[in-house]
Amino acid sequence: MSLTPEQIDTAGAALFEAESTRRQIGILSLAHPDMDMADAYAIQQAFVTRKSAAGGKVIGWKIGLTSKAMRDALKIDIPDSGILFDDMVFANGCVVPAGRFIQPRIEAEIAFVMKAPLRGPGVTRDDVVAATDYVAPALEILDTRIQRRDAATGTLRKIVDTIADNAANAGIVMGDDHHRIDAVDLRWAGAIVSKDGEVEETGLGAGVLDDPALAIAWLANRLAEYGKWIEPGQVVLSGSFIRPVEATPGSRIAADFGGFGHVAVDFA
Repeated sequence: MSLTPEQIDTAGAALFEAESTRRQIGILSLAHPDMDMADAYAIQQAFVTRKSAAGGKVIGWKIGLTSKAMRDALKIDIPDSGILFDDMVFANGCVVPAGRFIQPRIEAEIAFVMKAPLRGPGVTRDDVVAATDYVAPALEILDTRIQRRDAATGTLRKIVDTIADNAANAGIVMGDDHHRIDAVDLRWAGAIVSKDGEVEETGLGAGVLDDPALAIAWLANRLAEYGKWIEPGQVVLSGSFIRPVEATPGSRIAADFGGFGHVAVDFA
């Protein structure tokens, strides 16, 4: 880590303010060129601590950058993770009010709802299967509390900025269909994602570390390094198998998972 506790706390406070006011902050890695992933997760925790203190309830986790193509593009070799809060939950088919987010985008994912704890290290796919209550189709709403590009220099945000920004996590829309994990081949559970009726992206669960259940195992084992674990009742978004789709005002994003289910959300 290169940042001081004061710098970490200041950045976490700025992110919390950005979410509250819907006004982005500058790129943290531009202000702190030596910022590393440990700093980024520490800032994320500072943000989470403030959100919890304001009454937010943690309901689970999200995993990001599970696609090899995305990791290669960002020149990293591991996924990232963030925390889900109760105010991030939106009903299937709902209308997201105008101004609720800053620059929302949508990803298609498979959500795991847990019935037993998962504590690393050493969590395997079999452990994930045993601990899962059910799986369901889902959309993740991403948002950017940190600018994507600095207007003055043209500098793009880096992976450490995304991690600090709670892995760009902002919302979750769960499908109504629930499935036993052992009744579905998650590698072949895919989706056709459309915006206003036009197909934007398609993908398969195998794009998530070859098997979405392996992503859950990865998270449990990473959390063990920090003395944390996945708890019963929590929701875990296993990672996207499509590129993000811009959710512009007035648009409808729908994901057709075939027999696995359907999820949709409208943006006012």
